[in-house]
Amino acid sequence: MDSMRAVVYLSVCLSVMTSVCQGERSSENQLPSATDEQILGLTTGELAEALQGLLEEADSRVGLSVEKKASVIPRCDVGERCAMKHGPRIGRLCDCLRGTACNTFFLRCY
Repeated sequence: MDSMRAVVYLSVCLSVMTSVCQGERSSENQLPSATDEQILGLTTGELAEALQGLLEEADSRVGLSVEKKASVIPRCDVGERCAMKHGPRIGRLCDCLRGTACNTFFLRCY
């Protein structure tokens, strides 16, 4: 019973303290307005535009690298070179059309 009374008393005290303290916030703790602020001689609007341009460039670069990683191999016509030898290994340059195959001796689609 005493512990219940202590919990109720503590919760009432905390509620009163938070309501009193909330009204006494100082202006020091508030953030400055975004329109007045200048960083390195640039306004926040100019910084936002510069960041947007940088992100668009980064997106275009990421798109190219994703396409390369997707293993999309272009198609070759019959007679075109479809592979290249790198020592004992054979690297594919393109994928032969349906009904043809890449000859590993001539490295062409037949």
